[in-house]
Parts: sequence; C-alpha cells; structure tokens
Amino acid sequence: MNEAQGVVERVEGDRAWVRLTERAGGCGRCDEPGGCRSTGLAYAFKAPNAVFSIPNPIHAEPGELVRLRMDDGAPLRGALMGYGLSASLLLIGAALGTALAQGGGEDLAAAAGGVIGLAVAFAVNRMAFRSRTLRSGFEIEMLRGSVRCGPTRAERE
Repeated sequence: MNEAQGVVERVEGDRAWVRLTERAGGCGRCDEPGGCRSTGLAYAFKAPNAVFSIPNPIHAEPGELVRLRMDDGAPLRGALMGYGLSASLLLIGAALGTALAQGGGEDLAAAAGGVIGLAVAFAVNRMAFRSRTLRSGFEIEMLRGSVRCGPTRAERE
C-alpha cells in the first residue's frame, strides 16, 4: 500500500480536506548529497496542490493527523489508462489513416487518424471512469495515525 501523512484542515459533511505534510517522490534521496533532485523538475512551473478532498468515514476532525492509503497498483493502472491507451490509439489511428490514404495525402491522413484515435481514447476513458467498479480501484482510504515504516511488533508476532 502507498501511504502518505496528512493533517485534516477542514470538514464539511462527509468529506475532509487533508493537507499532505510530506513531499513524496522518487527514491527518497532527493535532498541527500548525490541525490538527483528529479522531482524538482515536476515542480518547476507550479507546485502541486497538496490539499485533497476525500471521504471521511472515520469522522476525523480539523487538526487531526491521518494516513492516506492507496493500493500499490492504482497509480500504474491510472497511468496506463490515461497515457497508455491514449498513446496506443494515437499510433493506431495514425497508422490506419496512413494505410487508408489514397494517392499522396499520407501525412494529412496520418494526422487526422491520430486525432480520431485521441478522441476515441478520451471517450473510452470518460466512460470507463464513470464505472463504479473501476473507480473503486483508485479510492484513497483515510486512517487515523501517522505513517510508519515496517510492521509493528504486534504484526510481527
């Protein structure tokens, strides 16, 4: 499970706005001597929003320290759905456009096929993420307490 630590900023109804207290990313050596600082490129133009609105089933209160947890495979599945499907359908559309071109307009046909492939990917992603079953695999769970490293003594025994 991927975990991050946060503090509840506010609560409205059954949702809580949680501010992340740590900046995650990379291998964890970003600030060490010899670290690559690779995540710094991601924040060059705009820092990411570190406040998230999530369901509050534990009825956490403002100021409370919480853990946010997500399934390990969720980020990869999301990237494959968003980027992998789009890139694949772009290339397939461009290839089909080129193959169907008649008499010299291959470049224009490839561009049109690529745009159509991206439109299809957009529509498929929109429909897929309306599915409750698919969305449930991307849910963030909120738990009380701070993020810990490794199993506790009770879990080892």
